[in-house]
Amino acid sequence: MSRLGNLGARLYRGEVGYDFVGKRKIWYGISILITITAIVGLAVRGLNMGIEFSGGAVFTTPSSKISAVEARHAAEEAASGHTVVVQELGGGGLRIQISEVDTKEAVPVQEKLAKELGVKTDKIDTQLVGPSWGEQIASKAWQGLAIFMVLVVIYLAIAFEWRMALAALIALIHDLTITVGVYALVGFEVTPGTVIGLLTILGYSLYDTVVVFDGLKEASKDLTKQSRFTYSEIANRSLNSTLVRSINTTVVALLPVGALLFIGGGLLGAGMLNDISLSLFVGLAAGAYSSIFIATPLVADLKERDPQMKALAKRVRAKRAAAAKAEAGAAPAAADEDDEPALEDAAAAPAGVVGQRRQPAPRNRGRGRSSGKRR
Repeated sequence: MSRLGNLGARLYRGEVGYDFVGKRKIWYGISILITITAIVGLAVRGLNMGIEFSGGAVFTTPSSKISAVEARHAAEEAASGHTVVVQELGGGGLRIQISEVDTKEAVPVQEKLAKELGVKTDKIDTQLVGPSWGEQIASKAWQGLAIFMVLVVIYLAIAFEWRMALAALIALIHDLTITVGVYALVGFEVTPGTVIGLLTILGYSLYDTVVVFDGLKEASKDLTKQSRFTYSEIANRSLNSTLVRSINTTVVALLPVGALLFIGGGLLGAGMLNDISLSLFVGLAAGAYSSIFIATPLVADLKERDPQMKALAKRVRAKRAAAAKAEAGAAPAAADEDDEPALEDAAAAPAGVVGQRRQPAPRNRGRGRSSGKRR
C-alpha cells in the first residue's frame, strides 16, 4: 500500500488526525480575509462583462501576419470610444471584440480590419450581439442560481438536517464570492462560459460537502447515549476519515481544468476556454477548502448550541475529569492505604532493618505453653 493509501486508512480508523474543527476560528478568519479581498476587488475594479451581456460585435479574422497589438490599434481607430479586446486563436487567427457597437459602426471596423490584414471583407466573420440578449442571459443565470440554491437547501434539510443545509448554503456562497472576486481582480471577461463554470462548481463543492455530511450523519447516530466523545470530536473524526478522498477527488478534477486554463488558454490562445476554465479552477479549489474548513466546523458550531449536545459535552468533560483524577490519584492512594503501617515502621526502625517491623505472632504459641511439662 502506498503512503497516501496507508495514511487514508489510518485517518479512516481514527489512528491519526488533525483537529480541523477545534481550530475553526483560524479557518473562519482566513475565509473572512479572502472574502473581504474578493469583495473589495469587485467593488473597486468591477467585472469585465463580455459583449454577450453588454452588447457589441465580434470579428474573427483568418490567419495573417498582423499582431494582436496592431489589430487592436486598427480596431480602436475604426471604433474610437469603445472597448476593444483582442485574443489570439489557434492557427494564427484573431478574435476582436468591440463593446457597444451597432450595425452601422460595425461595417467601417470590418473594412478597416480587412485593409490592415490584406484580405477581402467577406473573409472576416462578423457577429453582432444586442444588449437585450445579454440581459436575458444574465436574468436566466440568476434564476437558475436561485432555483439551485433553494433546491439544495430543501434537499439537505430533508436528507440531513437544517443545520447542515445552512452550513452548505454558506459554503456555496463563500465559493461563489471568492470566484467572482478573482474574476474581478484578474480582469477576465464574464461570458456565458463563465456562468456555466460557476454553476458547475456548485455541484463539485456540494458533492464534497455531502460526502462529509453523510459520514457525520452515520457517526453521530445515538450520540447522546454515550459519554466518550462530543459532537465536535465526532465531526472532526468524520472529516478526517474522508480527507484523503476529498483531496484525491479535487486533485483529479483540477488536473484537466488546469490543462485547459494554462495550456489551452495560455499557449493556444483559446479565449472561451479561459472563461470556463478559470471559474472551474478557482471554484474547485474554493469548494474543496470550504467543504473541509468551513462547512463541517460550521455544522459543529451550530450543533454544539443544541441543549442535548451541551449536556453531552458536559457529561464528557465530567467523565474525563473524573478519569484523570482517578488516574492521577490511583498510585499514591494505593500506597497510602496499603503501606501506611509499613512506612511508619520503616521510619521508626533502625537503618539495618528491612521490611515490616511488626511480624505476625506464630499460630502455635499458645499451644506450646499448654502442652509443656512441669519440672
